Amino acid sequence: MHKIWSVLSFRQRLLLPIAAMILSALMSGAVALLVFSPDQFEYENEQEAGSARAVANALNAALKASRNPEETLDAFGTNLGNVEAVGYLSGGTAAPKRTARFNGSKVPAWFVSNLAIPDLTKSYPIDIGTARVGAIVYSPDLSADIWEKWMGFLAIISTGSLPMLFAAFGTHLVAGRTIRPMERLGAGLTRMREGDYDAVIPLTGPPEIQQFCREANRLAATLEQLSRDNRDLLRKLVSLQDEERRRVARELHDEMGPLLFAIRANVAALSESAPESSAPLQGLVEAAEALQQANKRILQGLSPLYLEALGLFGSLEALLRDARKQAPGMRIRSNIGRDLDALDDLLSQTTYRVIQEGVTNVLRHANASHMDVSATIDMDNLNIEIADDGSSLPDFNFGRGLTGMSERARALDGKLELSRENGRTIVRCSLPIHRETVDQS
Repeated sequence: MHKIWSVLSFRQRLLLPIAAMILSALMSGAVALLVFSPDQFEYENEQEAGSARAVANALNAALKASRNPEETLDAFGTNLGNVEAVGYLSGGTAAPKRTARFNGSKVPAWFVSNLAIPDLTKSYPIDIGTARVGAIVYSPDLSADIWEKWMGFLAIISTGSLPMLFAAFGTHLVAGRTIRPMERLGAGLTRMREGDYDAVIPLTGPPEIQQFCREANRLAATLEQLSRDNRDLLRKLVSLQDEERRRVARELHDEMGPLLFAIRANVAALSESAPESSAPLQGLVEAAEALQQANKRILQGLSPLYLEALGLFGSLEALLRDARKQAPGMRIRSNIGRDLDALDDLLSQTTYRVIQEGVTNVLRHANASHMDVSATIDMDNLNIEIADDGSSLPDFNFGRGLTGMSERARALDGKLELSRENGRTIVRCSLPIHRETVDQS
C-alpha cells in the first residue's frame, strides 16, 4: 500500500479520498435499497392486498347466501372486470395466473434488476359449496413504486455525491494552481543543478511557495556570483601556469640552446684538428643534435612556438602542416576559423593545446587514414573537434594529455568529451566565450 501511495501525484493524493467518499455514498445508497426496499414494497401494497382479501370474503359470503350462485358469480365477474390490481380468475385452481406489473420505460433495467422485489401477488379462493370455482387475484402495478425508488436513489446521489464532485472539481483546480508553481520551482532548481543561474523563477502560487521561489532565486544569484568568482580564480590559476611555462621555456631556450650549439661547434672543431678521433667526436655531435631536438620538443610542450607571432590561426595551420609531413599517407582536412585570432592568450593557448594533444594522439596511436580537425566560433562558444577513422580507444579512457586538457577546459567553464561514433573516434571540446576572453584591441 505504501508503494502505491508513494507513486501517486499530489493531485491524485488529494482526489483519492474524495473518490472514496463518492464511492462509499453510492454503495451506501445501493445497500439501503437492497435492505429496505422489500419491506417498503410489502408495506406499500399491504392495504391493496387487504382490499382484495375483503373482496374475496364478501364474494364467498354472497355465493353462500345466493339461491343461484353461478349467476351471482357471473354478475360479479362482469361488474369487477379485469383491470387495476384486483381481478377474478375462473378455474378450479387457486394458483394465480397474473404477476406484478411494471412499466420500466423510465427506469434503467440495471437498477430494476438490482432491486430485491418480493412476490407481492396474492390469491384468494372462491368456492361454491365445496367446489373451487376461481380466485380473486391481487397483482399490483409496481411502476409507481419502482419509480419512487429510482427517484430516491437519484436523491441519494445528488445529496451525497454531487457536493463531493464539486469538491473534487474545486480540489482539482486548487491543486493545479498549486502544482504549476511547484513545477516551475522544480524546473528552476534543475536549471541551477545544470549550472544555469540566469533564469528567474516566477513568484506565483500560494505565499509559502512564493517564499520558496524567492529563496531559490536568491540562491541562484549567490551561486552565479560564486561561479563567476570561481571562474575568475581558475582563469588566473591557468594564466599563472601558462606564464610559468613560458618563463621555463624562455630559460631553456636562452640557456640550453646556446650551450648545445656551443657543444656542437666545439666538437666539430676538435674533429677537424684531430682526424684520428673523428668517430667518438661524431657520436658527440649526434648526441648534441638529439639533445637539441629533445629541447625543441620540450619547448613546444611548455609554450607553443610562434603563437604570439603567427596568431592562433597561423599556429594551427603550421601544426597541421607538420602533421602532414609526419604522416604523408594520412588525409588531413581542416576547418579553422580566421576569427580565432581575436581570442585572448588564455583561450588561444587552450585551443592550441587541445588540438595539439588530439592530433598527436591520432598520429601516435590511432593508425588512421583520415583525420578531420575543426575549430570554429559559434555564437558564444568555441567548438573544437578532432575526428579520425582509426582504431577505437580502449574503454574511451583519457590519457594523461587529454586528462590535463579536460581539466583545463573545465577551468575555463567548458568541457572535453571523447566518444566513438560510426567507426570514428571523436574528441569534442566546447569553451564558452565571455567578453573578457576576447581581445578588444
